[in-house]
Amino acid sequence: MPRYEYKVVPAPSKGIKGKGVRGAEARFSFAIQELMNGMAGYGWEYQRAETLPSVERAGITGTTTEWRNVLIFRRLRTDDAADFQPELLPAPEEDVTDADALLEVSPETSNGGSEPLTDNGVEDTEVNSSIGASLSILALARGSTPSPATGDDVEQGDSSKP
Repeated sequence: MPRYEYKVVPAPSKGIKGKGVRGAEARFSFAIQELMNGMAGYGWEYQRAETLPSVERAGITGTTTEWRNVLIFRRLRTDDAADFQPELLPAPEEDVTDADALLEVSPETSNGGSEPLTDNGVEDTEVNSSIGASLSILALARGSTPSPATGDDVEQGDSSKP
């Protein structure tokens, strides 16, 4: 059984100008025609026009009933779960040389295995722990170590700086 989705739009309340369109009735018809053709361009099929009541506020505590003209459109639903057919992708082929290179890098090294990370065993209390963790991860990605007090990156290979 096909499933539909519906769209309700307000009917035009006045006509629009168009080339060769003369008179109030022709302009009003042209406005409806343009609305219907625009909706059809997006796959919506015209169903019917309805006049429905709308309760609205009038003043501070009063209400009035306004009658609204709407146009109802429908189209087949495209997001049905029954119509969903996932495509299984083939498994990626592993390159043996890349897998061996990945195994050579250990988590204790920062720049591909050439220099081990050092830890002085003292926890920083001056730097916010979440910021410090973020800086440490960023420093590992860049291949440097964050400075404990300021969070600035200091290159490990440069021993001339204090």
